[in-house]
Amino acid sequence: MREGLIPAILGTAVTATGAALLNRNSAAAWAVMGFGAAHLVLGAIDLVEHRHQPWV
Repeated sequence: MREGLIPAILGTAVTATGAALLNRNSAAAWAVMGFGAAHLVLGAIDLVEHRHQPWV
């Protein structure tokens, strides 16, 4: 499995969860979305850095 794939998927899920919480608690939702976005960005960076690795 490629390095960075799990953080990118996790970041997508957490960001979507934060977006779903926007109507309930805005401050907490933005915090969750920021946490998810950070994981998404870091996972994407790893995917780009290791794009020539085989899918083992």
